[in-house]
Amino acid sequence: MENNEKKKSKKNRLHWLFIGLSVVLIIIALLFHIPARYNPLKIAGDKKLVSTYLTNEVLPALYNGTQLGEPFDLTVTQDGVNDIIARSGWPKDFGRLNISSAMVFFSPGRIELMGTVTLSGVDSAVVVAVSPQIDPQGLLNLKVAKVSVGAVNITPLAGVIVAGIYDKHSESDPDGKNLKAKILASLLRGEPFEPVFKIYDKKVRLTNLSIGQNKLTTRLLPLVPAQAVPQPPLR
Repeated sequence: MENNEKKKSKKNRLHWLFIGLSVVLIIIALLFHIPARYNPLKIAGDKKLVSTYLTNEVLPALYNGTQLGEPFDLTVTQDGVNDIIARSGWPKDFGRLNISSAMVFFSPGRIELMGTVTLSGVDSAVVVAVSPQIDPQGLLNLKVAKVSVGAVNITPLAGVIVAGIYDKHSESDPDGKNLKAKILASLLRGEPFEPVFKIYDKKVRLTNLSIGQNKLTTRLLPLVPAQAVPQPPLR
């Protein structure tokens, strides 16, 4: 009778051990899952060459638009942006965190950033989904909608992990004037900011954006410096 009990107890332990190992293997498989559409552009030749899509299409369109002093639209394609990204100097290091092979996807109302994140020598495919919006006050919000590692949604955990990055930028920019810090605050904490950017020697305001399948269209308003008010002559 006692032997039967021991055999039964041993069988139960093996049963739960098998279940535990199965769960661990499933979690590992999910974490290291690589989405089928993740196919970052591979650059042949000199990777230091600047994207011709950037130099021949995007920058001239921006320059010409700002010179007119009137609102203008700028449309960029998913393939073009990925060409720019692929030539932007990868990998990028953030302490022990290393990001490489980045790419972007445009779909209606949504931007997805995908890349390989290496932490302590372990690689994982990470997807960050953003649904940017401009509120009635003209402020841009870049709050992250979803963060996935492999096939696992880690959105709540991701905010905790990268909160230190925001705090570091806040300390170095206490007045909040640094554009990178504002973008980071919007991504991590959903804090809207004024979407004013410098293009060459002029500033433009983003007043509208539309994200469609494989393309992004922005409406930009050149900001004209206020003219000095003439002063009456001294008597």
